[in-house]
Amino acid sequence: MAELVRVCRRDEMEPSTARRFDVHGHAIALVRVDDDFYALSDTCSHEDYSLSEGQVFDEECELECWKHGSTFDLRTGEPRSLPATKAVPVFPVKIEGDDVLVEIP
Repeated sequence: MAELVRVCRRDEMEPSTARRFDVHGHAIALVRVDDDFYALSDTCSHEDYSLSEGQVFDEECELECWKHGSTFDLRTGEPRSLPATKAVPVFPVKIEGDDVLVEIP
């Protein structure tokens, strides 16, 4: 059963940034694009590197793996560039007041 877990306040993250959160055994990359938040697995599907250390591309709604340059769609987790060929899991995000919550399975 899924659980909504508070990970931070909206104002704790600047736009165009990503940050890692460890939530119930899941490493989550939380990404802020303007006023929208996205959550996906923090582990690149190509190799075991942290996605939250990569660059956020606002207009493309992508996060780039800092090690090999693969980019991932923040909405679907699908890779948009090589060398990654597999999607990373995404997690629903909900905003309640000033709190950012992530739905964890």
